[in-house]
Amino acid sequence: MSNGADTPLLVVGLGNPILSDDGIGWRVAQQVRTIMPANGSVAVIEACVGGLSLAELLVGCRRAIIVDAILTEGGVPGTVYRLRLDDLPGTLNLASAHDTNLSTALRALRRFGADVPPDEAIWVVAVEAQDVWTFAETCTPEVERAIPAAVEAVRALLKQPAAAPRE
Repeated sequence: MSNGADTPLLVVGLGNPILSDDGIGWRVAQQVRTIMPANGSVAVIEACVGGLSLAELLVGCRRAIIVDAILTEGGVPGTVYRLRLDDLPGTLNLASAHDTNLSTALRALRRFGADVPPDEAIWVVAVEAQDVWTFAETCTPEVERAIPAAVEAVRALLKQPAAAPRE
C-alpha cells in the first residue's frame, strides 16, 4: 500500500470520521485539499490506519505532514500542536506484534529498503480532542473551531523548506 504516486509531499488526515473528534484529521485534510495548487507536488489523502499501514502510505514521498487528534493529560480541547515523531508517546499496546508506533514502523521499512522520508521530514499537526468515542459525524464545538488553525499550521509547514529545523 502506498500513496499511489511519488509525490514530494504527502498530507495525511488520520482518524475515524464517524467518531466525533477522532475525525479531525479527515476534516483538516479536506480543507487543505481546497487550498492546494493543482501542480501535483502535494498529495492530500484521508486514512483510518496506524503503525505499519500508515508508514506504508509514506513510501515514495520526500516529506509528510500527518494530521490527527491527540489526547494529552491536562490538554485543552481544540489546542493545535506541531510535533515531530519523537515528540509523540509510544503505542499503548507495546507487547502486541500487530501494533507499533510510526517511528518503529518507518525504521522497519527502511531496513527492508523502502523509500520513506527521514523522521526529520515528517511533521504531525495534532488537535487536542475532547471526545473520540462517541459516534458522530461532527467534532465537538471546541475541536470544530480549531479546524482553521490546524489548516493554517499545515499551510505554514507546506511553505517550509524540506530540511526545516526542529522547533
